[in-house]
Amino acid sequence: MFSLKGDYIVQLPLDVVRVAIPLAIYFLLMFFVSFFMAYKLGVNYENTAALSFTAASNNFELAIAVAVGVFGIASRRPFAAVIGPLIEVPVLIGLVNVA
Repeated sequence: MFSLKGDYIVQLPLDVVRVAIPLAIYFLLMFFVSFFMAYKLGVNYENTAALSFTAASNNFELAIAVAVGVFGIASRRPFAAVIGPLIEVPVLIGLVNVA
């Protein structure tokens, strides 16, 4: 899927940014809200961190499969679903340093 949509990623950088910004905001928001809530509930650090990363990460593999199955591989929707993991991994690696 990544190789099939790789040309679009290079050809349409503004579309990548339009998809990436809301995703990055979502990951950050979910991580910090989950971390804060667990901390306020008195959950220990190890479980708080695990909970926050679980809340922040998504099942993009499932989203990609559903998008391709429903809309077809030539659609723009799988393109948006492919951007998710490309944004998710660097953001979550950065959040490891925060945690």
